[in-house]
Amino acid sequence: MYEETCTFDNGLTEFAQVRNVWRATPPAAAAVDPAVLAQQALDKMLLRGPEIGIVPKPGGLGLVGMPVYMWTERGPETYGPNVASASAGGITVTATAKVRKIVWQMGDGKTVTCTTPGTPYKVSYGKKSSPDCGHRYSQPSLAGAYHVVATSTWTVDWQATTGQTGQITQTRRSTVDIRVGELQAVGSS
Repeated sequence: MYEETCTFDNGLTEFAQVRNVWRATPPAAAAVDPAVLAQQALDKMLLRGPEIGIVPKPGGLGLVGMPVYMWTERGPETYGPNVASASAGGITVTATAKVRKIVWQMGDGKTVTCTTPGTPYKVSYGKKSSPDCGHRYSQPSLAGAYHVVATSTWTVDWQATTGQTGQITQTRRSTVDIRVGELQAVGSS
């Protein structure tokens, strides 16, 4: 004797009917979808947007024409890799998340796409451009500041113990405001 529950939806309300049924063999277990387990593994990860590093620093003042360096801290939640697993019905899925790219909307209408975490600025670099993730403003931030938006695209590859594989793509976003001024030389005659 087994208890069977059926759910019905008449378009207005959902209700369940429970009844006892006799079966000579136990009912088959519901099949586990590895893609559902992959999503559960992904949900365990705390994927975030970039932990923005930028020069000029927020609160400071950059100059038109000077190099702007952009980067994110490398960590499992901000750049990857980040690994998690989920199991059910004898199946385990392991998912690995890594940032594939970061798209920086610079607030001046320009976009920069970086496929690395970027290089943190050091004073010894002087006026050199960033080797992998940089920008130069051609106009001062007249409205007070440029609103910079950094969007990470995470690629999550998963594999089940059944041999099935798949991929999920997620995005996360962070923002910062930076000010850029213009330096003008004043001469006397």
